Amino acid sequence: MLYAAEGGGGAGSLTPILMIALLFGVMYFMMIRPQQKRRREAESMQSALSPGDEVVTIGGLYGTVTGVDDDTVLLEVAPGVQTRYARPAIARVVSQAERPAGEPVVEDADVVKE
Repeated sequence: MLYAAEGGGGAGSLTPILMIALLFGVMYFMMIRPQQKRRREAESMQSALSPGDEVVTIGGLYGTVTGVDDDTVLLEVAPGVQTRYARPAIARVVSQAERPAGEPVVEDADVVKE
């Protein structure tokens, strides 16, 4: 009698595994993938910073880039007042400085082209 009860439950044990796999797939496409895309866009924007760009920090401070180092950015927040920030602290570029024609330009993700 015990053998007959065990044989019928074999097909039902696959359902929870499929549900877990489906849940992971939904979480990947709804949460993980979009976050990775935003992170890549932010890294490319921060690596393309150059003197003359007007930026906003993650704290909401507006400033103009006056110098760029490997890990830091020097911002002029008022005439004669310069502060040093880590590159990841730059949230977005408000306006970019005039660049020569051959230099690549990274556009702000918030700006809609028409």
